[in-house]
Amino acid sequence: MSNKPVFVATHPRACSTAFERVFMTRRQSLQTIHEPFGDAYYYGPERMGSRFEDDEKARNESGFSDSTFRTIMDRIEQEAAEGKRVFIKDITYYLVPPNNQASAIAPSLARIERGVGTSGLPVVAGGKDTDSDHDSGVVMPSPTASSPKSPPFPYEGCKAEANNPTVVPREILEKFHFTFLIRHPKSAIPSYYRCCIPPLVQRTGFDYFMPEEAGYGELRRLFDYLKDTGLVGPKVCTRTPNMELQPGQVEICVLDADDMLDDPVGYLRKYCESVGLDFSEAMLNWDSEEAHQFAREQFEKWDGFHDDAINSTDLKPRQHKKAPKSDEQLYAEWVEKYGQEAADLIKRTVDENVADYEYLKQYAIKL
Repeated sequence: MSNKPVFVATHPRACSTAFERVFMTRRQSLQTIHEPFGDAYYYGPERMGSRFEDDEKARNESGFSDSTFRTIMDRIEQEAAEGKRVFIKDITYYLVPPNNQASAIAPSLARIERGVGTSGLPVVAGGKDTDSDHDSGVVMPSPTASSPKSPPFPYEGCKAEANNPTVVPREILEKFHFTFLIRHPKSAIPSYYRCCIPPLVQRTGFDYFMPEEAGYGELRRLFDYLKDTGLVGPKVCTRTPNMELQPGQVEICVLDADDMLDDPVGYLRKYCESVGLDFSEAMLNWDSEEAHQFAREQFEKWDGFHDDAINSTDLKPRQHKKAPKSDEQLYAEWVEKYGQEAADLIKRTVDENVADYEYLKQYAIKL
């Protein structure tokens, strides 16, 4: 059974923080790391996201303006070296260039020593680089010529890896045990839109809704790359029960958030079996001040996004499964809440992402 760091790849508003709180109860054996790669994606010198590109003040005040993909990997390796198994939950599009741009390896990860550190994660090469002004071995990107207001991506002079949709070398990706968390866009997209308007916008700092941040396309691209190159599968959790894992293989493990909310015990038990963790129903309760304080500290950098998870005390099955609503009913609700222009934008974004969700759903855990 794999003992690699678990990497839960997801998209925004997939109930992923509630899911994460389940594993925060295992602090004696798990080192949870909450969405680390957003620091580099939005704020650092290798950033790909344009959301804060015109707001240098926000980038500096974030505390992450110096974060690169290398510094984040260094942090993961340091935490893994403490002896606990690492459990990362992160948004996939932080690793994948937006708007279907061709990928290239991030400058800070472009030079990797053969071999691994004590945690089983690759170490980035150090030493003086002839094209760099410092001793980190990193050549930072130059601003693109097209616009001084565009992010540093695409990285000038950096090469891509064949078929790899991310900015992270395969040599690093293969050190993680990837799993996937999804939720239907008709639930996730309106929830994300709400975080980008008053009153939450005053806390989130996400001043407008960006359809490119829906995240389903990037999740599917990463999923297919990992599946097609053998980093996950071919065995699918609960769907190919008679298929045996070969040495070094891990199951394809996709969890649908709505399934989890209907039956937390059943689905989380299967998830834990797949990643090699012992499951206890005690993991579904976290009503202590110590647990709440730990969650607040973990989630504070994304203020306004995680209120429900921070204020929760447990994960119980929904009393009644949600009765499905027609597209017309949902659209009418969005018009009532947000106005017709916003409802049209939400609907268009939902429609653009349903196919990717349904593709991933065919691999989801089934009881």
